[in-house]
Amino acid sequence: MQRSYEKLPTDLPVPVDDGACDHLIGLKFPNTILKSTISSDVNLSKIDGTVVVYCYPMTGKPGVPLPGGWDEIPGARGCTPQSCSFRDCHAELFSLGAKVYGISMQTAEYQKEMAERLHLPFPVLSDSDMRFCEALNIPTFIVNKTVLMKRVTMIAFNGLIEMVHYPVFPSNSDASWIIQYLHSLRK
Repeated sequence: MQRSYEKLPTDLPVPVDDGACDHLIGLKFPNTILKSTISSDVNLSKIDGTVVVYCYPMTGKPGVPLPGGWDEIPGARGCTPQSCSFRDCHAELFSLGAKVYGISMQTAEYQKEMAERLHLPFPVLSDSDMRFCEALNIPTFIVNKTVLMKRVTMIAFNGLIEMVHYPVFPSNSDASWIIQYLHSLRK
């Protein structure tokens, strides 16, 4: 049965917190230039204010099957619903002062098509050379000999990571979790 990329199956395995992102709080974003779906490249370490960066494994493309066993990998499925949740919550995140960026190891060209197809109002960044991932030691997994980032979301202020959401499950709850956290800072 072909499953939709936009909807999350109800039978996905739940990822466990293996502690692989505990080290991120207090780190600075690396001084790394990343290709973007907008016209200019982005260096997350140089952005002032609150920045939300959600890392995800890979987005699927309609008509192209996902890798075999994808739905059985805890936390793998749900990149499109996650991006759509950030799209749908973008105005509220922006009103809270947050700049949103998605990032994966897919090429900028691949991501540009996805961002246009999903009407994303924020940049998606390519870490296809893995410099950002390796500098922060973001956890990864391998599928069909391809290294992919595990799903993790970071909130930074002036380039310093202050909060981490990991593991993110279900993926479409991520933006709401971030909004709740940002509201808690205003109390």
